[in-house]
Amino acid sequence: MRAKIKYTDEPIGDAKVVRDFLPAPEDLVLREDGVKVTLALTRRSVDFFKREAAKHDTQYQRMIRRLLDAYAEHHEGAPAAAGAKTPGRTRGGNSR
Repeated sequence: MRAKIKYTDEPIGDAKVVRDFLPAPEDLVLREDGVKVTLALTRRSVDFFKREAAKHDTQYQRMIRRLLDAYAEHHEGAPAAAGAKTPGRTRGGNSR
């Protein structure tokens, strides 16, 4: 059995007050506004993400969300690729 610690009221020594540098608890919750969507994915894609999520002890939906966020961040502000379809346009260039 361990010996009991006996606390005394003695001076601690040359102590220094350190500025509080830790973030507030509410700042530790990294959460962006989310929008619920319904999305049909292929079985192959879902199975892939489920397998990978299990390997890394995380949720497969979270992996998909992070992948989409990274894709959007990478392409944000990037010019559209040549020949890419733009919404509201058909091959002939006429509006739908």
